[in-house]
Amino acid sequence: MKQIVLSDRIANARRLDRVAGAVRDATGKVLPQGKVKDVLHGLWQGHPIHPALAQFAFGCFTGAALLDVTGSPGATPLIRFGIAGSLPTAVTGLADYSAAHEEQQRVGLVHGLANVAGLLCYAGSLRLRAKGGRGGGALALAGYGLLAGAATLGGELSFRWATGPNHAAEVPHAGPADWTDIGSVADFAPDQPARRMAGLIPVMVLAHDGDFLVLHDRCAHMAAPLHQGEITTTDGVPCVTCPWHHSVFRMTDGSVVHGPATAPQPVLDVRVRDGQLQVKVREIPGVDAS
Repeated sequence: MKQIVLSDRIANARRLDRVAGAVRDATGKVLPQGKVKDVLHGLWQGHPIHPALAQFAFGCFTGAALLDVTGSPGATPLIRFGIAGSLPTAVTGLADYSAAHEEQQRVGLVHGLANVAGLLCYAGSLRLRAKGGRGGGALALAGYGLLAGAATLGGELSFRWATGPNHAAEVPHAGPADWTDIGSVADFAPDQPARRMAGLIPVMVLAHDGDFLVLHDRCAHMAAPLHQGEITTTDGVPCVTCPWHHSVFRMTDGSVVHGPATAPQPVLDVRVRDGQLQVKVREIPGVDAS
């Protein structure tokens, strides 16, 4: 049986590109890459913060809907809290949206528009409630339906279209647990990134100051080929800038200097034996790579 998923159709709707691109460009101007955007991406806690903020707002609206359906009082404060919580949720969502692929942005655009429509319903509901008129509860429930649809698309953005997950999480399990040759040391020119295969995973190799630094080649943000990125220096430490969305990683430990990536880039241990460069997965405390 053929699976039909709404987000697939949206993701392939190229007619959305004009609006999606305009929103992306406007967001990039208001939120350029830097410390503020790093905070909005969630770099400070190691994963995106937009989904967590969305849970707060949607939880408030869910509580309000239950009170309205049961005829209980108290929905109005919850709606106000939900609307207030939606503002930082929207800002963090836009930050993530601006660093997504075209298909993800198309789904994200519809996700965002459905959220806006739902919030307008809730704003209208508050106005009717304040005037003591009828229809406030019905309008709020209509808004909840729109937000539920938007939340469904948000889930598909995360789990079907991989917006936000760590794209390098498999390295401790897929990479070589034992020392593996990836080439002669003479093959690597100083400060020129090179791509090699280490068992099942691609790696980026940088010969620097007589030493070798090796990272997983696929960016943790969206799996871009890091060996095609620019090599720079921050505080005397060599760094690589992702060629797609410009995340910056330290080559020595894989830590993130600038987002949109929030997870560190996996680093492989390195040694030289008989003129051959060898690597293996660096063990992570609490993770069994077997």
